[in-house]
Amino acid sequence: MPYPENAKLAISKAASDKAIPMILARFRRNSQARTIHVLYGAIVAQARSVAFYADYRVPDTVEGRFDLIVLHLVLLLNRLGRRAEASRGLGQELGQELFDAFCRDLDANLREMGVGDLAVPKRMQAFAEAFYGRQAAYLAALDAADQRVFEKALARNIFPAGNDAGAARLANYARSAVTGLDAQDDGALIRGEVVFPSPEAFAQEAT
Repeated sequence: MPYPENAKLAISKAASDKAIPMILARFRRNSQARTIHVLYGAIVAQARSVAFYADYRVPDTVEGRFDLIVLHLVLLLNRLGRRAEASRGLGQELGQELFDAFCRDLDANLREMGVGDLAVPKRMQAFAEAFYGRQAAYLAALDAADQRVFEKALARNIFPAGNDAGAARLANYARSAVTGLDAQDDGALIRGEVVFPSPEAFAQEAT
């Protein structure tokens, strides 16, 4: 039996009411995935800046590149967690997804390097411990009254062979990054628009 016209309209409206939230949710997921891709891409690109390795003398090794990614990730996560859309929790949510992207990248790189399936979880655990240890040390050092505390934290983790001048320059760069991130618009960060300072500007600073 054919549906009456008003029943057809009711069914059509009900289907539309269900479809719209699903479309919006899918759009939001896709939009947020793009934001994470852009934010993480900006972190990796910044960590690959030649000045860090040529002028600051960060070791141009797997460990050195890992440590620069971690430093930038810590600074951006701290900014997102503290302020960006904090009242709605979007900053924390975005921060978690950004950290997840970091973990996926590490996992993929390990496999590309030929690390076997059984060894990957152990390596990932070691990376996680390194990240959380550095995060705690850097954030505590940034809050310390003595600026040398932050320089020492960077020297200990990034310049194990010793490079006080490089650590001092990197500390000045990171403090400038914190100031710059704090000044950036919350909405822009949520959209994936992040700007880090130029590392070249601190490369020749007297220490």
